[in-house]
Amino acid sequence: MTVRHDGLSIDWFGYATARIETPDGFVVYLDPGRYGVLTGEWTGDSPAAEAAHPEPTDYHARDADLVCVTHGHHYDSDGVERVASEDATVLVHEAVDAEDIDRDVVSPEDLPYDVVRVTDDDHRAVSDGVDVWTVAAYNDPDGPYTRDDGSVLHPRGEGCGYLLSLDGTTVFWPGDSDAHDAFARLEVSLFLANISGSVCMDRHDAADLAEALDPDLVLPIHYNTRDFLEADSGAFASDVAKRGVPVVLDE
Repeated sequence: MTVRHDGLSIDWFGYATARIETPDGFVVYLDPGRYGVLTGEWTGDSPAAEAAHPEPTDYHARDADLVCVTHGHHYDSDGVERVASEDATVLVHEAVDAEDIDRDVVSPEDLPYDVVRVTDDDHRAVSDGVDVWTVAAYNDPDGPYTRDDGSVLHPRGEGCGYLLSLDGTTVFWPGDSDAHDAFARLEVSLFLANISGSVCMDRHDAADLAEALDPDLVLPIHYNTRDFLEADSGAFASDVAKRGVPVVLDE
């Protein structure tokens, strides 16, 4: 299903992969690939995943003007190549290192695109009407998503979230992160809410953040593609709606 908001068209493919197109035809992908969501191999590994998830597709659109990658767990060079056009700009967080990834990936710098490394406090003017800001995305060592030994899966400095301004409409994708108080200061029209829990904010955290952000629309993504991402999207939508914030599901 395609979600339409303020002239934008948004499609969620599963996991963290979302496609956004402006009325002028500028196309952005967020964190494309992994777990079969762009290769047609995804089948789901939990009852919730089978019930509440986009259909798998073998996807080779190669229509992206801009690709944004938040961190190493979401970096999939094959996914990037499936969506990026020849002239695409690919923003990749500076900490993403192919040698540290236990999957078969190509280094971002070896991809045949304009690859730009970003920090977690950056601003890039990509084209007329398209600006991108990054924000720090991480698990707080004193927060709820820590390992038994006190370490975290997403330390500060290893990833970012993206705030995009697309022809005047702002879209926020926090990536894999806790729901930090700093996020609530952003001006957001469309909030792509990460509701998976276990490795980052869960649906309750995301609902609290949605209320604080007060966006024009909330669209949850990054859930149910794998069993450790299982979440009740219907309960999330109900929670957010009861707070007076518009919400939609793309399943």
